[in-house]
Amino acid sequence: MGRPLRILHSVVNMNRGGAETLLMNLYRNIDRTKIKFDFLTNKEGVFDPEIEQLGGRVYRIPYITDVGHFGYIKALDRFFKDHQQYKVVHSHMDKMSGFVLRAAKRAGVPMRIAHSHNTSSEGGAFARLYKWYAGTRISSNASHLFSCSREAAKWLFHSQAAHSAILKNGIESERFLFSPDVRLQVRRDLGLTEDHFVLGHVGRFNRQKNHRFLIEMFAELQKVKKDARLILTGDGPLRPEIEQQVKDFGLDERVTFLGVRSDIDRLMQAFDVFAFPSFHEGLPVTLIEAQGAGLPCVLSDTITKEVDLGMQLVHYCPLGDMTSWLEKILESSNASRKSSAKALFRNGYDISDTAVWLGDFYLGV
Repeated sequence: MGRPLRILHSVVNMNRGGAETLLMNLYRNIDRTKIKFDFLTNKEGVFDPEIEQLGGRVYRIPYITDVGHFGYIKALDRFFKDHQQYKVVHSHMDKMSGFVLRAAKRAGVPMRIAHSHNTSSEGGAFARLYKWYAGTRISSNASHLFSCSREAAKWLFHSQAAHSAILKNGIESERFLFSPDVRLQVRRDLGLTEDHFVLGHVGRFNRQKNHRFLIEMFAELQKVKKDARLILTGDGPLRPEIEQQVKDFGLDERVTFLGVRSDIDRLMQAFDVFAFPSFHEGLPVTLIEAQGAGLPCVLSDTITKEVDLGMQLVHYCPLGDMTSWLEKILESSNASRKSSAKALFRNGYDISDTAVWLGDFYLGV
């Protein structure tokens, strides 16, 4: 047997975001005797040590915010000139993938995959304009198009969306199956009893995740449900602002900030309802995980209906209708917990299926 095929994945960093979690799930489950993952990054990530432990390499070049447009383009071109061994580049930087794949094409990389994980860009007017400019380079430089959902494909690939392959955001389903014992232990660790009603959220503290609405809604919820607690998992630039909002509402004793955690599968056992009021999403891995744990999910109606696995766990609400959110959360608070890996398998969201499909794609093409 020859050497494994090495795939170069392009990301900003390998922290615990949705796309990055998917990549790690894939790398843990793909046949690493045939395929290895390497990563072209711009910043350090929490997954870097595990990547190297699994046989991957992590490269780092400066990002635009550090060296400007021309410095970034020069760094990309230099990297691909110095690393001509790669036959497959898989970019997960949404519109910024245009620059990555253009550099890869210039260097003669035959397979250049653009992968859409979202349905909108973040940032101010100039940043969004710049990303639009980068995105116009995708169609002429990508050899293959991937997306996590049909809506994500339409956003990034426009008229070419029909040619995009949907790669399901699979999870390790067995890890998320509901366990009453784990639920009790995690609640004890968090200083919670079985009598507490726990609303949970997992997400980066940025505008997209809409934490301000979540806090406002919880402030109303705890008025009618005195035993309610809110658990926020994640980190990000807006965390100090949200912590201040919690203080302003006098909710310090009812809201817990856990930061970045590696035990999301266990934390979800302790939640009663999962709230997800994002302004936009591709297809969130965390919502697949929550359903895998049998957790009722109340989410904004801006999120694709493709995320609903048909387990009667997903409830959509308009962001402008606070009453609807409160009603759905209260209705879900008495739901009995049950989970089934069968639904994940049936819908193609078990990572073993996703890893086999992707491995066959890399090797076959």
